[in-house]
Formats: sequence, C-alpha cells, structure tokens
Amino acid sequence: MIKEYRLLIFDWDGTLMDSAERIVRCFQAAAGDCGIDTLTDDAIRRTIGLGVVEALARILPDTDDAGRRAVAARYREHFLHLNDTPTPLFPGVAQGLEGLRERGYRIAVATGKSRIGLNAALEASGTGAIFCTTRCADETRSKPHPRMLHEILEETGVGAREALMVGDTSYDIEMAANAGMDSVAVGYGVHDMADLLIHRPRLCVQTFPELCSWLP
Repeated sequence: MIKEYRLLIFDWDGTLMDSAERIVRCFQAAAGDCGIDTLTDDAIRRTIGLGVVEALARILPDTDDAGRRAVAARYREHFLHLNDTPTPLFPGVAQGLEGLRERGYRIAVATGKSRIGLNAALEASGTGAIFCTTRCADETRSKPHPRMLHEILEETGVGAREALMVGDTSYDIEMAANAGMDSVAVGYGVHDMADLLIHRPRLCVQTFPELCSWLP
C-alpha cells in the first residue's frame, strides 16, 4: 500500500529543471575569470545540490576564502546574466506539478540555489504560484543538513512522516533521512542511482510522470 503524504518537497536543479549544463559552464567560466582553469565537468557535477559556498569548498579546497568568494561572485554573474545555456523544465514537470496541486498536495522547494537564483528560475518557468513555500541554501544550512526541511515543516505545520522529499542527488536523499522523512530518488538528474540508493529512498523513478503516477 502506498503511503499518503500531505506535503511534497522538491529539489530544483536536476529534479525539476534541466540546468546541470549551465551550472557546469558557469562554474568553469567563473573560475577562469579568477585565473583558475582546472575545474572538470565531473568535479562540478558531483557538487550540484550544495550551496555555492559549500560546492566551492569541495571543488577548490586549496583556494583561500577570498578566492572562493571571488569565484562565487563571478558564478552568480555568469548564471544570472552572462550565460544563455537553456534550462528547461524536465518533460512532464509543468503539467505534473499542476496536477499534483489539483489533487490536493501542498508543494514546496528545498534547493541549493541562492534566493535570487531560485526567484529568477521560478519567474522564467512560470511555476512560482504552485509552491506554498521555498527554502534556499543562502537562507539556512546547506544540504545534507536537515535544517531547511525542518523549517519547511514548521512553516507548513506538516509532520515529517506526512512529507516526501524528491531529489536527484545524494545530498537530497541524505537530507531527507537526516530529517526523518521519506524520499524519492529521480534517476534523470546529476548523480548516479547507486549513490542515491545509499540512503534508502522509498522509490526510484526515471521520469517525472512516473512519480506522479505512483503518488495516490
């Protein structure tokens, strides 16, 4: 029997929006602006889902804080203004989210994006009205710490057992486990399914419509 949930919490990049290519290119351009030319696609993809500060600490462990702040500033400039790599919603996401809301689910976002970055993405995708609340990494603790989930639960008045986290990275699934919350892993994002399975999601899906069909 499928458990019923009141609140669905989605990661953004790699779960709802196909933005990994843009993230990678913007990190590489930002590092190049700061005289760093060693960031590989794979190294960056492994940190997608973390806040920018936390991602750069992993990507550039030998760069000092001032250097990483400079790269972070250039990354935001590239992502918001300079890079035009398309970032569409994944197939079925727009219709699926609207359908889930019509079925009575409350829907939220917990993301490693900055607030300015998420607001821009919500406006560009036309999905802002769907979500009852959102949390970003620059407002709270970065994944996999569970604080952003705790804050969403407190704001919505929903218990952890009545909420479901949906994400494409090990940080999402670990965060849910740390919060005592069920999770669903999506296999079309940036992390390998083997990494997602470590923290025992309830379900693994390969498309967004598959998730919508599974939910009661």
